Amino acid sequence: MGIMQTTPSNLTHHFLIAMPHMADPRFDHSLIYLCEHSPEGAMGLVINQPSELNLSDLLDQLAPDVTAGIDVTVLNGGPVETERGFVLHDGEHNWESSVDLGPLKLTTSRDILSAMARGDGPDRVLITLGYAGWGAGQLEQELAENVWLSCPADHGILFNLPWEQRLTAAARSLGVDWSLLTSQAGHA
Repeated sequence: MGIMQTTPSNLTHHFLIAMPHMADPRFDHSLIYLCEHSPEGAMGLVINQPSELNLSDLLDQLAPDVTAGIDVTVLNGGPVETERGFVLHDGEHNWESSVDLGPLKLTTSRDILSAMARGDGPDRVLITLGYAGWGAGQLEQELAENVWLSCPADHGILFNLPWEQRLTAAARSLGVDWSLLTSQAGHA
């Protein structure tokens, strides 16, 4: 029998909750869905920071021939490749550029946005510009320093809750009261 680990070695399909003492202002109060975590590094999407854009704005820029009155908030997914769109979704449809994450898919091609505008898109969807990335061992180091809390991702939180409620709900799934955590931050 090996030593019990407090953190699973692979946090794919987990939420990362930024602790109140997070030093990096880009991740202050952020909730991240980890799409991939391996010895080579990790990739995730911030799922609770809205951008100024919604899906209609994106379509105006990317596919001006498509008109959509869809008010889906586009989120700031992280500081890497901020001009690139990432669509996290369920469903079986294979788009031009999709990665199968197991329970969910991550699509970066424009065809999914056009399909959403026509009402042919996936049922549950989250759109970000940019992503968060970690090099080999970097996320493990940050976890060891207690910069993040982690918990298994909950699709209800991911897709059903408004963005401003996701962080509190994810913390609650761990039995943590986020408002108490933040009020105690900085007090010795």
